[in-house]
Order: sequence, then structure tokens, then C-alpha cells
Amino acid sequence: MKIKSQKDFFAGVMFTVVGVAFAWGATTYNVGTGARMGPGYFPLMLGIVMAVIGLVIMFTGLTVETATGDPIGKWAWKQVFFILGANLAFGVLLGGLPSFGIPAMGLIIAIYALVLIAAQAGSKHALPSVLALATVLAVGSYIAFIWALKLQIQVWPTFITG
Repeated sequence: MKIKSQKDFFAGVMFTVVGVAFAWGATTYNVGTGARMGPGYFPLMLGIVMAVIGLVIMFTGLTVETATGDPIGKWAWKQVFFILGANLAFGVLLGGLPSFGIPAMGLIIAIYALVLIAAQAGSKHALPSVLALATVLAVGSYIAFIWALKLQIQVWPTFITG
């Protein structure tokens, strides 16, 4: 069978693999029933839906003819590096790495680092708009997670708050 749209086919493969992984991981939790849902119910259903959507997209990539076959282009390594690096930096700054002696820097600094590093993945860097976005995300995260949900997340580094 010939792949008629490489982009659709491999996007479907990605969706299917991620969906199956989520569904499989959710089975380690108590799933429960539709009337009495456990902590694994939502991830299981989300994984199943995602896998089914992936299968539909894969089928489309195998059956729908495109003019050029929609070949997959080169990998955008710069963007992959900066986006993954931004998420890694966010996790390290938010929680710290006590085994390496790196203290937690808190939510606000972690969000600013996330946005500033991820902005490097783009082709245009406008520092004022990046800082505005970081400020909106930091304020919104504070309101949502600290004020509204009352989560116990460190907001500032301990050398600032004492």
C-alpha cells in the first residue's frame, strides 16, 4: 500500500502512538465506571479518542491523493532544541534539583525563563512583546493556581521571600 500523503500518515502515527501510550498508562490507575469515575478514567478515554483520531488521519494519508504526496520536510532542530529546553528549564526552575544543589526558583521566574527560552525558537524576537507575554502568563498562572486553586507552589525563590 502506497502512502499518498506522508504528512497525514506520520501525523496519524504520532497521534496513535501517544494515544495508546496515554491509555496504557491510565490503566495503572483505578479507572472506575462512567457513573463513578476513577483517576484513570479521563486519561484512558482521552488516550482512546486520540488513538482513534490518529487512525482516521493515518487512513486519510493512505487513501486521499495529493498532488505532491505531501513529503515530510527537514526537521526543525533549532525549534525542537529551544522548545524542549524551555520546558526542561521550567521544570528545573520550578522544583529545583536538590541532588545537584540547585534550589527551586519559583513559579514566576520559571515562567519568565520558559517564555524567554521558547521565544528563541522563532525567527523574530521582539523582546518587549515576549516580556509582555511572560508577564501575562505569570500573572494568569498566579491567579489560577495560587489564588483560585490554592495550590502550594513556591512563587518566588527563598532568597527573596526569606
